[in-house]
Amino acid sequence: MASTEARQKLAAVFVTDVVGYSRLMGDDHHATVKTLAEYREVFSSHIRKRQGRIVNAPGDSILAEFESVVDAVTCAVEIQRELSGRNNRLPEPRRMHFRIGINLGDVLIKDGELFGDGVNIAARLESLADPGGVCISRTVFDQVHTRLDLDFDYLGERKVKNIAAPVRVYKVLLEPGQAPTRRERAVRNLARSWRKVALLATAAVLVALVAILSWNLYRQSVVESALAAFEKEAAFPLPDKPSIAVLAFDNLSGNPDDQWFSDGFA
Repeated sequence: MASTEARQKLAAVFVTDVVGYSRLMGDDHHATVKTLAEYREVFSSHIRKRQGRIVNAPGDSILAEFESVVDAVTCAVEIQRELSGRNNRLPEPRRMHFRIGINLGDVLIKDGELFGDGVNIAARLESLADPGGVCISRTVFDQVHTRLDLDFDYLGERKVKNIAAPVRVYKVLLEPGQAPTRRERAVRNLARSWRKVALLATAAVLVALVAILSWNLYRQSVVESALAAFEKEAAFPLPDKPSIAVLAFDNLSGNPDDQWFSDGFA
């Protein structure tokens, strides 16, 4: 069957996977597969309810798209709240936590699959989320922060793999009262600023050390070159033909008046 032509669209992209899935499988793969199947049904139910579409679901991951970014964030919050309740009924080692990342951006859709930076950014946001948490991009935040009864915590700009520009990341606060106080925000911003200053200072010191080392090496090279040139110029060239060295004669006569005679021979 011939594939359809790729087309571009704006979509809310929803990416999730299990935290520590390999460990869970290693501990008890039968129980893990059973829990994963149950939790997948939670995802499927909420995604359908919020008019989303599961694009694919390999392994422990799910990629979904939504026409409405509000529906995407609402769906993520509903899922995490339900899974939190289910996990509370399980022993601590058997609890299965998901991270969710949501981005609003252009994607390419071909044969029902999604491609492009819009998907990649959502995947990077998912990796930045806490276990059981949700992270969103600035484009998502701009659309939902005044339309949903939720609080958000700005985590700053993050440089993420294979994305040229830094991504502004927001954490969705799933429960009331989780928003940091003004003082906590100020302390965190100050710490972030000091980290930047420390990095710049370290870079400046390294540049200075490299410059000093380079200058010393250059100066040593110049001195060695000058000494080599001086030694070359100061050395007497050897004659091409054999030669005789005539030394001064000693005056053996005992008469000082004859000294001029021995000097004259030399």
